[in-house]
Amino acid sequence: MTPISIITVVIAYFALLLCISYFTGKKANNQGFFLGNRQSKWYVVAFGMVGASLSGVTFISVPGWVRATDFTYMQMVFGYMLGYLVVANILLPLYYRMNLTSIYTYLKERFGMASYKTGASFFLLSRTIGASFRLFLMANVLQVCVFEAWNIPFAVTVIITILLIWLYTFKGGIKTIVWTDTLQTLFMLLAVIVSIYLIMDRLDLSAMGVIDTIKNSEFNRVFEFDWHSKQNFFKQFLTGAFITIVMTGLDQDMMQKNLSCKNLSEAKKNMYWYGFAFIPANLLFLLLGALLFIYAQHIGIEIPQRGDDLFPLLATQHLGPVVGLFFLVGLMAAAYSSADSALTSLTTSFTVDILGADEKNESQTRRLRKWSHLLFSVLLLIVILVFRAINDNSVIDAIFKIAGYTYGPLLGLYTFGLFTKINVKDKWVPLVAVLSPALAWGISSLLATYFSYVMGYELLMLNGAITFVGLLLLYRKK
Repeated sequence: MTPISIITVVIAYFALLLCISYFTGKKANNQGFFLGNRQSKWYVVAFGMVGASLSGVTFISVPGWVRATDFTYMQMVFGYMLGYLVVANILLPLYYRMNLTSIYTYLKERFGMASYKTGASFFLLSRTIGASFRLFLMANVLQVCVFEAWNIPFAVTVIITILLIWLYTFKGGIKTIVWTDTLQTLFMLLAVIVSIYLIMDRLDLSAMGVIDTIKNSEFNRVFEFDWHSKQNFFKQFLTGAFITIVMTGLDQDMMQKNLSCKNLSEAKKNMYWYGFAFIPANLLFLLLGALLFIYAQHIGIEIPQRGDDLFPLLATQHLGPVVGLFFLVGLMAAAYSSADSALTSLTTSFTVDILGADEKNESQTRRLRKWSHLLFSVLLLIVILVFRAINDNSVIDAIFKIAGYTYGPLLGLYTFGLFTKINVKDKWVPLVAVLSPALAWGISSLLATYFSYVMGYELLMLNGAITFVGLLLLYRKK
């Protein structure tokens, strides 16, 4: 595909999103922006959440991860399902019973104002970093495929990318995103299915032929039981469950969509179906990854050092214009379905939790919301540029590592709040939340140095456990 054709596709794609934004954002008030006036259909939310969860990271990084981990990522995906059951049956009932706009308001009711601000701050940090990493993938592809040929700096590419998201989310918020995410999920899954089909055609493989080829390839490992491996089944399964609990159930971004459903019953239906759909969706991406590596070996091209670069390379240079077109549309759908909802949730949490918008009138809240929306757009730009300068690993690997540090305190706070009745000295909670990731990093380093045990994503559980113990030390009488 030529740079001009790519730009044409991007413009057409965003014209469609802006059209949806125009109709859904009409007469949207603050409650429409934050919760869609609680009128979202559960099946629409469920389908859209698949795309928001998968994101551009899954679209590019999971296929590229196959070289290093084969199909062992499915062990974590199976753990996700357990996590979704916990979210649906423990956290969602709590949020609906308290009629929350921001889920971190629970921490104020349970512990106090300091805990509330701490929980919201850790979410803002986690989601800003995660959304930036995801957007980096899209901006990087546009830079390589289009703007580099025109000598346009990467910073300008990122500005254009974020500006487009800001344009179609600043008015309607979650009311718009429920529908744009649904459209983008459809485009993303179509892109993967078409890519798999066309690679199968190039390799002259039937459906059974694909299964046999992967079975006989070096990528056929699904389960790993070596305790020293980061891909150990029990580590991966439990980590998957806990990552879902924190990155879905304790994440304003994902819960904001659930809270836009009419009632708890519909929100739980959404969570069950969305969780179940995650298994075949991720299997498709791993299948695509294996076929990409097999096809690259078949045509004799050099495989890039970074696995994340393989799909863009083959789609834009070796698989023809049809795959190139679907790749571009799928990548945009994957990247923006995650980033747009992240920007909306960051705006919501900062406006409600940090600026106290629930104590303001409608016009004051609207003004705070719009400035917050702009603030986080600029912040995403800064983080993307920093990330590009320092990272050379798989983006999905980087996201899970960061999540282990930033979501751990949230895991500890909510576990302590839900499963104990102990009161704590609220003013000291921020100190515990800051020290916990530092201690988790120290323990991880000691285990690697003296016991040759390299911690994987189970760091999240260790971090949460340290936070839990720290809260016990803050015991106070009622």
